[in-house]
Amino acid sequence: MPVITSIDDLKRIYKRRVPQMFYDYAESGSWTEQTFRENCSDFDQIRLRQRVAVDMSGRSTATQMIGEDVAMPVALAPVGLTGMQCADGEIKAARAAEAFGVPFTLSTMSINSIEDVAEATTKPFWFQLYTMRDQDYVSRLIQRAKDANCSALVITLDLQILGQRHKDLKNGLSAPPKLTVKTLANLATKWGWGREMLGAKRRHFGNIVGHVHGVTDNADLGAWTAEQFDPSLDWDKIAKIKEQWGGKVILKGILDAEDARMALKVGADAIIVSNHGGRQLDGALSSIRMLPEILDAVGDQIEVHLDGGIRSGQDVLKAMAMGAKGTYIGRAFIYGLGAMGQPGVTRALEVIHRELDLTMALCGETQIANLGRHNLLIPRNFGGDWQERPRDPGTC
Repeated sequence: MPVITSIDDLKRIYKRRVPQMFYDYAESGSWTEQTFRENCSDFDQIRLRQRVAVDMSGRSTATQMIGEDVAMPVALAPVGLTGMQCADGEIKAARAAEAFGVPFTLSTMSINSIEDVAEATTKPFWFQLYTMRDQDYVSRLIQRAKDANCSALVITLDLQILGQRHKDLKNGLSAPPKLTVKTLANLATKWGWGREMLGAKRRHFGNIVGHVHGVTDNADLGAWTAEQFDPSLDWDKIAKIKEQWGGKVILKGILDAEDARMALKVGADAIIVSNHGGRQLDGALSSIRMLPEILDAVGDQIEVHLDGGIRSGQDVLKAMAMGAKGTYIGRAFIYGLGAMGQPGVTRALEVIHRELDLTMALCGETQIANLGRHNLLIPRNFGGDWQERPRDPGTC
C-alpha cells in the first residue's frame, strides 16, 4: 500500500483508477462550480489559535451525533452511485464506517440496496430519502428503511429539481456506463475497476429497480427518475414524512436561517447545513460561511451539522469550533473508496482522525466538547457584508 498522508493522496490514486464519468460525477459542481470550489476554499480563510504549555494527555475525539456515540464527529454522507466508484461500494463504505465507529448514510440513489447494506453490517446505519412524486414508492421505501433497522432518516430538501452539472451531461452519466466509443476508450484504461465490477452484487440502482412498478431495467429507470423528484415539496409534506418515519429525522440542505427556523418548527432532530456539495444552486454561499448565521438563528434548540468542503481533520475542527455538532464527508471517503476499496475508506477516516486529534492538541484542547470560537481566528465579515434581506412572507 502506498504511503497515504492526506486526502489528496487518495484523490490522486482515485483519479487514475476510476472511469472518467464517475470521477467527474464526484469531482464537479453545477454551472460555473463557484459554490463547489468555495465550499473548500472558504475553510482556508479561518485560522487556528496555537496554544502551548497545556496538558495534551488524555485526548479524545469521541462525542455524540443525534444521541449516538461516535469515534469522532464525522459521518459518511449520502453519495449516489457509490457502487459505481467501486464494486459493492456502499457495502464496503458501510463496513469501514462501522468498524471505525462513525455513522454511514445510505443514499436513495445507491447501487447496493438498503437490504444489501443491512445484510452486510451489524449496526444500524442512516438512510437518506429523496422525496418523490410516487408516494406509494416513498412509503414503501421508508418502511424498508424501518425494516432494516436504520436509526435515522436523512431527508434531503435541496433537490426538488435537478441542478445542471455540465460534466455529467457531456459524459452521458449512467449506471452502468453506456458503451459509447468515448466510454469504451476510457474503460480500456481502467481494467482493475472493470475486473472488480464484473463481480459486483449490483450495477444498477438497487433501491429502485425491481421496487417500482414498470421499472425493470436502466431504460425504464431513466424515464422514471427524470420525472420523479417532487417540486411541490413543502414543510407540511416534510412533517408528514417525519410522522410516518416515527424516529430520528435529520433535514439536509439547510442554507438559510429562515429555513433553519422552519426545520426547528417541524420538529427535526438535527439539520445539515449543506448546498449539496455545490451541485445544485451555483452562486450560493459555502456551507461554512452560512454556519454562523444558522447557529445564531436556532441556538442550541436543534443539533446543527455541516456538510460540504470537509477534506481534513482541521476542517472538522474548524466546523466544530464554530459551533457545529457534527460534520459529513462525501468526496473524501469516495476518493478512498475509489482508490483502494474498503481499506481506502478506512485510510481516509484514519487521516482525518489523526489530523483532528493533533490539531486539537496543538490548539490546547483535549475534548471535542471544549472546542469553541476561542480556538479560531475568523475574518471580519466572514459571513459576507450583504444588504439586509427582507423576511420571506409567511415564515416564522
